[in-house]
Amino acid sequence: MTDFAATKALFSLPEGMIYLDGNSLGPLPRAAGARVAQCMQDEWGEMLITAWNRAGWMDQPARLGDRIGRLIGAGPGQVVLGDTLSIKVYQALAAALDLRPDRKVVLSDTGNFPSDLYMAQGLLGSLDRGHSLRCVPPEEIEAALTEEVAVLMLTQVDYRTGRMHDMDVLTEKAHSVGALVIWDLAHSAGALPIDLGGAGADFAVGCTYKFLNSGPGGPAFIYVAPALADAARPALSGWLGHAEPFAFDPDYRPAPAIARMRVGTPPILQMAALDASLDIWDQVDMQALRARSIALSEAFIAGVEARCPQLQLASPRDPHRRGAQVSFRFDEGYAAMQALIAAGVVGDFRAPDIMRFGITPLYTDMDDIEQAVERLADVMDKRLWDNPKFRTRAGVT
Repeated sequence: MTDFAATKALFSLPEGMIYLDGNSLGPLPRAAGARVAQCMQDEWGEMLITAWNRAGWMDQPARLGDRIGRLIGAGPGQVVLGDTLSIKVYQALAAALDLRPDRKVVLSDTGNFPSDLYMAQGLLGSLDRGHSLRCVPPEEIEAALTEEVAVLMLTQVDYRTGRMHDMDVLTEKAHSVGALVIWDLAHSAGALPIDLGGAGADFAVGCTYKFLNSGPGGPAFIYVAPALADAARPALSGWLGHAEPFAFDPDYRPAPAIARMRVGTPPILQMAALDASLDIWDQVDMQALRARSIALSEAFIAGVEARCPQLQLASPRDPHRRGAQVSFRFDEGYAAMQALIAAGVVGDFRAPDIMRFGITPLYTDMDDIEQAVERLADVMDKRLWDNPKFRTRAGVT
């Protein structure tokens, strides 16, 4: 059983702050600073370019990929890190479309993260082969899966509300009509148990700077099912996805299996921070994490609904239908969130009216939840949000 009091002590959080925004940017693991400093001083500083071999830099994307694989139900050699989530979405979608050349529809839902949809729009426009992106309401996805669909592309947990798609059911349905499936795990990796292998997922992508705590700009990851790994064509044919990067061939030859999904030089310093975070994750039982997350989120919802009747629950009420976040609607949600942050409780806002709170047991306990409810009730009861300084929109909401 995971000791969540012990894991909380492994994170650096400002005194007095209750941090409920790990679903957007995870906090700093205490060991990360020293690990990055070691990478800079002992590896970069002392070894210089020899660190690619001596410090194992070149193999780090695969080693860290295996550690993330344990959290998402992937086997060794099935996950690799590098680049950004948008790049990995592009790679996965391009490869999947190549594997279904006679089909022209990419199916997604209207609540999907806009960047995923932008990448799809850009790719389909560049291909100019008659493809279309079809978006339907989340509850209509299963009915919209027909034999004209090449790829179903979904984010497992909705970034606004925390609503969760049923990976097993939708993957099976997609396969029954001959479609491939790409799962974006940005809001589920590190938030809940995932079994990509058991679900039969074809591709999955995700970021590491949210629940996995690699820091701002941390690298993304990609999973390809073993049955497809040697058939998937990497549309972004980067030199580190080449079968022999240092042969410097003029023509591209893809590396075997998941290694072909590498593109450019890996972000070594950022991966050092992720390495430190994964030392914490290596101690975590995902079933215990999920149970604790549900208990905390249920307590938060009950407290907010009892104390803040102005707020309307936007997340599914059934905890098994949402991820590790809770969202409430309020017309003045942006200002209310800024007032709450000023009171020492950090969540965030998503347009048009969503106040969003990440529930992360690694560093959030029941006392944090109770205090957060008290401070939020104070903001609402005293209309602290009704202040011009809290209405001015910053670049990041």
